[in-house]
Amino acid sequence: MRSIVAAEPMSASGGRPGPDRAWAAVASIWAAEAERWLLWLPVLAGAGIGIYFALPAEPPVWIGPVVAAALSVALAAARRSMPTLVAFAALAAVAFGFAAAQVRTAAVSAPVLTRGSGPVVVTGRVVVMERGEGAARVTLDEVAIAGMEPAATPERVRLHVSERHGEVMPGMTLRVRAFLQPPPGPVMPGSFDFGRQLFFARIGAVGRSIGPVEPVDGAGSMLSSAAAERARRVLADRILDSLDGARAGVAAALVAGEQRAIPAEAMEEIRISGLAHLLSISGLHVGLVAGLVFFAVRALLAMVETVALRFPIKKWAAVPALTAAVGYTLLVGAPVPTQRAALMTGIVLGAMLLERNPFSMRLVAFAAAVVLLLQPESMLGPSFQMSFGAVIALIAAYESLGSRFAAWRAGAGMPLRAALYLFGLVLTSLVASLATLPFGLHHFQQIQFYGVAANMIAVPVTSFWVMPLGLVSVAAMPFGLESWPLEAMALGIDVILGTASVVAGLPGASGLVPAMPVWGLTALALGGLWLVLWTRRWRLLGLIPVALGFASILLAPRPDLLVSDDGRVVALRDGGGHLLLSTKRAGRFDAQTWLRHDGRADAEAWPAQGPGAGGALACDPQGCIWNAGGKRVAIAWRYEAFLEDCLAADIVVAPELYGRCAAPVAITRGDLLRKGAHALRLGTDGVRIETVADARGSRPWAPAPR
Repeated sequence: MRSIVAAEPMSASGGRPGPDRAWAAVASIWAAEAERWLLWLPVLAGAGIGIYFALPAEPPVWIGPVVAAALSVALAAARRSMPTLVAFAALAAVAFGFAAAQVRTAAVSAPVLTRGSGPVVVTGRVVVMERGEGAARVTLDEVAIAGMEPAATPERVRLHVSERHGEVMPGMTLRVRAFLQPPPGPVMPGSFDFGRQLFFARIGAVGRSIGPVEPVDGAGSMLSSAAAERARRVLADRILDSLDGARAGVAAALVAGEQRAIPAEAMEEIRISGLAHLLSISGLHVGLVAGLVFFAVRALLAMVETVALRFPIKKWAAVPALTAAVGYTLLVGAPVPTQRAALMTGIVLGAMLLERNPFSMRLVAFAAAVVLLLQPESMLGPSFQMSFGAVIALIAAYESLGSRFAAWRAGAGMPLRAALYLFGLVLTSLVASLATLPFGLHHFQQIQFYGVAANMIAVPVTSFWVMPLGLVSVAAMPFGLESWPLEAMALGIDVILGTASVVAGLPGASGLVPAMPVWGLTALALGGLWLVLWTRRWRLLGLIPVALGFASILLAPRPDLLVSDDGRVVALRDGGGHLLLSTKRAGRFDAQTWLRHDGRADAEAWPAQGPGAGGALACDPQGCIWNAGGKRVAIAWRYEAFLEDCLAADIVVAPELYGRCAAPVAITRGDLLRKGAHALRLGTDGVRIETVADARGSRPWAPAPR
């Protein structure tokens, strides 16, 4: 594209022979940014993926590939016209993203359970296993369910298996009685879709065991995935046997990707302090493993003078480093974040082998394009968004400040180098925290105000003490000598846990804010990309959508009434704008998600009998009457109240009852079964009803309404 721009003649007045002056002005600016054009191709592919997942119904499977192929042909034919070339290139990138999402959906499509069943006998092979308190969460493949036709049987099933029901190991084939349920959908319209996530993992049912585990066919299969999972399990068990308490759980998480052994209190402190990213096996861990092996091998080769002078030891060291990164990825179970980290690490090491700059925006764009085309669904999750957001922001900061840092280091003594290191650490933590903040607001609704300070202590300890000793302990395990390196590693973990405890205990260590809506996150992400991918002044225009994205937190309307899909909990908004719950004993996960979306950690339950919500609510054992938004809302628990309310109320909510109702708006148990959780907004202009079924649409990961 750059050669095409250079080849086009310019008129004496600065315009082009064909295009008008407006295009000439845009083209001249874009010509100055020619090196950055390719960086937008993954962004446009991501736009195509976003369009696919936003559709209310599944499009014909051929439409994406056909349109992408047609635009590719048009692109090849438009090489002589710069405006046409740019337009077709952009459209083709969008089409390829859309097609990749379609192809991926078709590739993973498998039967999904549409209603609960059980108890039934489930047989399958354990391919993934995570230990928790008193139970293990296992994923089975090669599944057979008694009484179910093979064509309707899910490809994979996830079960919680109680320890009292027997020992489970990766690779074994087992038979167990269990209750099964369809994969859970969002707990409110617009919240995270767990069912979609499980669909792309080919998990079509979830459940829990209710009887003893019976091994089938001895030890079971030892295919590569099961063998890696068993090795991870053995590794985690050796660590948990050698250490105790929270330090054992953190060590198992850092080395083997096993987080479920961390006590809940310690995990909460880690989250509040902004250190939870240390426990997710991702770029930091894979990069540290590869880096430690790279520098160790290079140092050993440098000790041999003949080899160091005659051979490219830097390239030689990159090969075992890449091998270590891939092996570590397989060892921890190859979750999606780790796969992405291994890919980016491989690209960096490949750049070293080719003598290219390993820290460039083009390499990140290439890695993003590969991930988006192979796993387009990952774009919707926090892991992809936060990891790539942080890396892109850090490289942009490096591009802007790298030359200054190099100048400051030139001829600097040890005190200045130490100061520069600390400054770089603060800057890195600050940039990464700001880059990931929007995604955290959208997915978790939480801000860690002292995260930068906590990371200044915990990241160096993890990088230079904990992880190196973790690798030493893994290398020592075959010889039974892992005890002392694990004990030394635990000293560093104590520093991390102590930092988390102190920071989490500070006043105002974290805060909750209302959830950023999808449109706000999209605007903010595009604005941020505009800021970092361009280099000229016009990139400052990206501040406008960034500001709009943050403002969306305040602009997005909040529901006045929420009803869970199982009818166990209802929430309403009082005159002060706070949510009140019908109960705090049932539906806790749903209620906690609602509250976090509202920016609150807790809420009161309305009275079972008497007035509430500042006098707008009146309850008795049969139900409640709530006056809000000029509407009379009845919440009926008994049929007597239901029959009466259907004649007198504007809105009737009967979450546990079936039946017809003459009220203008009625939500019964049947409606909840068909459409999932409901959210209502009340206004003088009417009632707006949103349901999970309407928000999900008719898609492969959304079972047909019952």
